[in-house]
Amino acid sequence: MSETPSYRAGHVAVIGRPNVGKSTLINALVGAKVSIVSPRPQTTRHRLLGIATFPDGQLVLVDTPGIHRDFGKASATAMHRFMNRAARGALEGVDAALLVVQAGRWDDADALAYDTLAKAGLPVVLVVNQVDRVKDKAALLPYLAEVAQGREFAAVHPVSALKRKGLEALVKDVLALLPEQEALYPEDEITDRSQRFLAAELVREQLMRQLGDELPYATTVEIERFEQEGRLARIGAVIWVERDGQKAIVIGKGGERLREIGSKARVQMERLFGCKVFLETWVRVREGWSDDEAALRAFGYTE
Repeated sequence: MSETPSYRAGHVAVIGRPNVGKSTLINALVGAKVSIVSPRPQTTRHRLLGIATFPDGQLVLVDTPGIHRDFGKASATAMHRFMNRAARGALEGVDAALLVVQAGRWDDADALAYDTLAKAGLPVVLVVNQVDRVKDKAALLPYLAEVAQGREFAAVHPVSALKRKGLEALVKDVLALLPEQEALYPEDEITDRSQRFLAAELVREQLMRQLGDELPYATTVEIERFEQEGRLARIGAVIWVERDGQKAIVIGKGGERLREIGSKARVQMERLFGCKVFLETWVRVREGWSDDEAALRAFGYTE
């Protein structure tokens, strides 16, 4: 008579330099969009849990901002300091870590992330993302050997988070590192964050995507109203910028850009929340908010 497989659950930090696909990986494992994604570095600002439940275990994935050396400098803004504290704080109380890197690339930022995890004494699984972009797959073997030299990994997994390739084997190996215990969250929960928080993030995602190099980091979003009326959610979102000129950029000619931001964010909200959404957006100015600790707290940047 075979033994019943043990159930395992625990917290897993997802760490890596900016823009290697950490949030895409978490969304793929969870099976829903809980962490926003854009091509811009530093898209993730908050510590967020993505809860991925499987038949034999549960991964509580901690999504964090990327770790940067220059965040410790005196010239770093309050936002940068907050993001670095959030990234390092993600390692507290976790059972294992995923170090996400871009296939074929390893630089000082990747080494910094590994060193941070090694100092914390965590088992580290190396997740080599975006392997679908590597044309010569044979070139991955010497790359993996070079990265592994002098470093200790509990497992190494080449994956494509975007195409959801290689994730089943990854989940199996990560679960094996976690303690035997019951699920930490109900099966139907996918994040520890509220719908209000997720709504703000979905608007901010569109700001990051559509403003490109014009205004990537001078904006934040505050949800002033979130009312549920049966199958309809009425949401009022304020987009905060630091200068009047930035306000004009967000609004666009004749309000066209703001409408586009709102429209695309609304579609994402309806998909995630499973209901119709009526979304209103406004743009307001608060000078220097990103370097103002009190403003950050007011806008929900808490550790």
